[in-house]
Amino acid sequence: MTTRITESMVRRGVLADLQAIDARLRLTQRRLSTGKQLTRPSDNPFAANRALQLRSELESIRQFSRTVNEASGWTTATEAALSRITDIVQRARELLVQGGNDANGQVAREAIAAEIDALTESLKQEANATYGGRYILAGTATETAPYAVGGADAFAGNGATVARTIGDGVSLAINVIGSDLLGSGQAAADNRLLHVMRDIAEHLRGGTPADFEALRGTDLARLDANLDELTRTRAVVGATANRLEIAATRLAELEESSLRLLSEVEDADMAATMVEFTSQRASYEAALKAGANIVQLSLLDFLR
Repeated sequence: MTTRITESMVRRGVLADLQAIDARLRLTQRRLSTGKQLTRPSDNPFAANRALQLRSELESIRQFSRTVNEASGWTTATEAALSRITDIVQRARELLVQGGNDANGQVAREAIAAEIDALTESLKQEANATYGGRYILAGTATETAPYAVGGADAFAGNGATVARTIGDGVSLAINVIGSDLLGSGQAAADNRLLHVMRDIAEHLRGGTPADFEALRGTDLARLDANLDELTRTRAVVGATANRLEIAATRLAELEESSLRLLSEVEDADMAATMVEFTSQRASYEAALKAGANIVQLSLLDFLR
């Protein structure tokens, strides 16, 4: 049994071939215009799924990077506040040594005591340092000023840790608690800075031999111990800042690597795509000419 090939079958076949070539040409043209190999999930379902995974990983990396940058700003502000507090305490130490000198009379000691009082208030003011509108030495009570400048010495924050997640399962404490350095004054008797500074001013005004002995001995030793604690705390903050810097570098490298992998999955090879487009366009034009020759006869040709 023979199969008769009709003219309509030929035309349908030619049309189907032209449509297939046109579809491939349009896909290649879309890749050229977008620069992407994947323009829709149906182009390559496996690659599309891989691209989604990479985009999710990339967003996670960028979120960690934003957190690290915020934490770095926090530690920079903390170090600046601690640096100013250290300068204040060192000035207080100079005054303490001066006040403990027998060459100074009581009037001079009263003046030194007044400056110590002013420095004490400056300590509280520096402890109220903020970053992004949040008090950085108040624990997690970041909306509450740790100390009342011109008021009582009590610490108004809390001792909770402020931590930031800088990687999968990696949490880093970034805050310093103000009360660990300044304490809550004479009422707390905690030998922290505010307690020691208030005692120094009191001993300067007292004028008794016991006061002079305290200025030269216990007051100086207590102030030096607090200076040592400030140095230790600043070293911890510095180590935290270094760790954040290392994390920022690592995350930048991971982002670059993820972007490269995403590009390999999604982006088109523009040179190869241009060559492919030129070849497909030539094939399409050739198919049009060949098709025109094949289906050029019509019913009118047979009626002539």
